Amino acid sequence: MIVADVMTRNVISIAPEATVVDAVNLMLSHRISGLFVVDAAGDLAGVVTEGDLLRRDELGTERGRPWWLKLLVSPARQATDFTRAHGRHVRDVMTRDVISVADDAPLETVVATMEKLRIKRVPVTKDNRVIGVVSRADLLRALLGRVRGAEPVRNDDTAIRTAILDTLEKQSWAPMTTLNVTVAKGVADIWGTITNEPERHAIRVVVENTPGVQEVHDHLVYIEPYTGTVIEGPDATV
Repeated sequence: MIVADVMTRNVISIAPEATVVDAVNLMLSHRISGLFVVDAAGDLAGVVTEGDLLRRDELGTERGRPWWLKLLVSPARQATDFTRAHGRHVRDVMTRDVISVADDAPLETVVATMEKLRIKRVPVTKDNRVIGVVSRADLLRALLGRVRGAEPVRNDDTAIRTAILDTLEKQSWAPMTTLNVTVAKGVADIWGTITNEPERHAIRVVVENTPGVQEVHDHLVYIEPYTGTVIEGPDATV
């Protein structure tokens, strides 16, 4: 999937000349935590979020520093902090460096960007014009849609077993030389020896996610390397 498949096209934005009060009212009325700032030409100029409005003179939360620390902070940084705390317009408080993605970018790019920058939304741009936005909620909706649109359940035990083994063979961590799966009337039994407990959980996930599987019985055996203790599967049903 690419960004265009999941992005929200109706973007709520604000102009740099708008007031901080305008931005707050817009965020509260739409129940959102941030706004993209778009200039008169339609270009992305920045973003203003709740975090940009935390250090405000009106709240008594303006950043204060002891005199000795002020000696270490550049005048430019101090001036910037003052503007953010006292500025009346969006251009005074917004974050100007905004990372955006193209509408044909893979979702992996969006997720990696969100994780790296610890942000909740990414603007989608084309020729520096904002054409959409991808949020974490959009990704969750896409996930739900994929789950609902999963391929129809197959009742053929042979086909189910083949699908399980084919999927496992593609995983570099799967111990295929000691692993086997049998399927009867949709009930999958997992047999074999594993080298660590995380493998057990991952194998179960593969089996559980295979269309047509109704139950999973775990008979995997893990031998603890230090004590030689044999830890067998819980033989649980899911």
